[in-house]
Amino acid sequence: MLKINNISVEADKHLILDGLSLNVEEDEIHVIMGPNGAGKSTVCKAIMAHPDYKIKKGFIKFNGKTISSMSTDQISREGIFYLMQNPTEIPGVTNAELLRAVTHEVNENKSIFEFNKELNQICSELNIDKSYIHHEINMRMSGGEKKKNEFLQLYELKPKLILLDELDSGLDVDALKDLSTSLLKYKENNHASIIIITHHTNILEYITPDHVHILTNGKIIKSGDAQLAKKIEKEGFARAIDVDEV
Repeated sequence: MLKINNISVEADKHLILDGLSLNVEEDEIHVIMGPNGAGKSTVCKAIMAHPDYKIKKGFIKFNGKTISSMSTDQISREGIFYLMQNPTEIPGVTNAELLRAVTHEVNENKSIFEFNKELNQICSELNIDKSYIHHEINMRMSGGEKKKNEFLQLYELKPKLILLDELDSGLDVDALKDLSTSLLKYKENNHASIIIITHHTNILEYITPDHVHILTNGKIIKSGDAQLAKKIEKEGFARAIDVDEV
C-alpha cells in the first residue's frame, strides 16, 4: 500500500531524515519508535507534503501512485488521514460543515438526512457526545477531546491509511483504551493500515502491531515485531539496538 523509498528530508536547511525506507501492506499496523528529536513526526509530515519539510531524495508511493510530488489535499483525497499530536483549531467552521463539504464532493447524491444520520451513528459508535457534530473544529477542547473529535472525522472520511502521531498524548487511560478499541474496529471493518508514531509503549497495551521500527540518525535502523517494543520498554532504546547497528 505505502512504499517509502530511500527518502532524505530537510526542514529549515537541516537534514532530518537521511535514507529512510519503509513498506506498509494493507491491513498492517506499523509502529515507529525512537528518542525525542529522532525525526518520527517528520515521517508523517513527509508523507503528507508539509510545506516546511522538503523531500530532497527518494520517493513515496501509495497504492502504486507517486504521491511525493502531490499537494497535501491531493494526498488526502487518495485516502490518507493524518492525526497530528496537537490537532489544528479552526474557528468558525464546524465538523458538520467541513465533513459535509468533503463528502458532498465525493458523493453528490448523499442527502443531508443521510449525512446527519451517519454522523449521529458515528458519535454513538465512538461514545462521544453528539454536540461534537456542530462544534467548531477543535476549539475550546482539551487534548483528549481534540483526539476524539479527529476520530469523528476519521470515521466519516474512511481513509485507507491512518497516520497517528502520539495519539496517547493528552489522553487519560480510559480515553486511550476507548479510542484504541475504536481504531481497531475501524481497521477491521475497512481493511485499513495504520502507522503509529510514539516514543513510549502506552498505546501498545491496547494495540498489537505487526511491525515495530526504531528510528534514529534519520533512518530506520532496526525492525521487529511487538516483542521489540517490549524490549525497548524494558531496556531503553540504546540497549534495544545492537551495537553494530548504531
